[in-house]
Amino acid sequence: MKSRSGRTATAATASGRDAQPFMTTLNEFSRCVAQYDPHALPVSAAQAIVRQWATPVTAVERVPLRDALDRVLAADIVSPIDVPSHDNSAMDGYAFNRTALATIESTVDLTIVGKALAGHPFAGQVGTTQCVRVMTGACMPADCDTVVPQELVERSADSTSIRFAANALRAGANRRLTGEDLVRGHAALRAGRIMRASDLGLLASLGIGEVSVRRRLRVAFFSTGDELRSLGEPLEPGSVYDSNRYTLFAMLRRLNMDTLDLGVVRDEPAALEAALRSAAASADVVLTSGGVSVGEADFTKQLLQTFGDVAFWSLAMRPGRPLAFGRVWSGNHPGLGLPALFFGLPGNPVAVMVTFYQIVREALLLMSGATPQALPLLRAASRQIIRKRAGRTEYQRGVAGQDAHGQWHVTPTGSQSSGVLSSMSEANCFIVLGHDEADIAEGEHVDIMLFDGLI
Repeated sequence: MKSRSGRTATAATASGRDAQPFMTTLNEFSRCVAQYDPHALPVSAAQAIVRQWATPVTAVERVPLRDALDRVLAADIVSPIDVPSHDNSAMDGYAFNRTALATIESTVDLTIVGKALAGHPFAGQVGTTQCVRVMTGACMPADCDTVVPQELVERSADSTSIRFAANALRAGANRRLTGEDLVRGHAALRAGRIMRASDLGLLASLGIGEVSVRRRLRVAFFSTGDELRSLGEPLEPGSVYDSNRYTLFAMLRRLNMDTLDLGVVRDEPAALEAALRSAAASADVVLTSGGVSVGEADFTKQLLQTFGDVAFWSLAMRPGRPLAFGRVWSGNHPGLGLPALFFGLPGNPVAVMVTFYQIVREALLLMSGATPQALPLLRAASRQIIRKRAGRTEYQRGVAGQDAHGQWHVTPTGSQSSGVLSSMSEANCFIVLGHDEADIAEGEHVDIMLFDGLI
């Protein structure tokens, strides 16, 4: 596959990896993006750069319908049949020809000449003054165009006829038409759709038992830091348990990614280099947490200058200012070996989650072949003053609710420190404060992004 610069990737694809386009001037490309600032890149500019390089995987798999949940459709699904396949009754009642009785303005009297059940149609003829007892889903009898609901009729004492007001319904009422839901030969689902439970039911209604989907994206991740300990290890003075790998694992699992947990990597250049090369050889995307700031033990930047290509290192964002995006290769020079997109996330737990959802999530979906939708925002009144400095986008944790009139309100969850992970558990939304916004007054409306369905 050729890159935008026309160069051909040299990486082998025997492992089933897709060769990704690359150019050794990704940083130069990024400098052409509007609002580019290497020291404080606006979130919108960072998202635009990442979106440009999130190349979808091309490999396709054929899977049974039961295994298609949360997979990304690789091709349009064209309906092989009309749905419904026949005109049918939308409710329990009586089918008759309302058009033929158009001149009647008072009371309609009809004789019952048969019954139609779902799966058992009425095969006889129906005269102008006759009707057929029908159940929901039953085929509409020939010559009938309307169904009068059973609760609107009076049955005769011997149950052989019905009576109802002529103005009770118009012609065509309570009838489902052939192809009303789906028309044969038309697309039922489009490529790029992430399959939901309703989609599986829809395809089953078409008689489709297998679908073509993109292969799952492979994401390798690890944490960096001499102070980190894995679960089960004893805590020594100055050490902490690594939480970031567990939140990353959970967020990736929610997106149905194939994951490779490489554990905790020590703050040693050789160990970090080996981990990055191994991750690039094994995955489409590499996520790290920690090690991308300006500390003396943060070696990622100097290593990526050797065998990587980085677009930016810092965002005008809180939390999540130190965030690196680029590419890394399994070889010893950019362009050699297998390539992978690289996201160097901050070390603070809340910043990891915020940057994942605001920067990484869309890229992973795009690379999976999906057509992601922007996460919806609601407007809510702030119940207190919110301090905010203009010139950066902030994602504060909040607790949102609705008042008796259905109006949304939100309250920040106390400390907004990027190390207070408990605030994420307490919150049910992000309070999204735009790049140019400053302090928010009590009662002023802000954008909120609900966690439900996201986290």
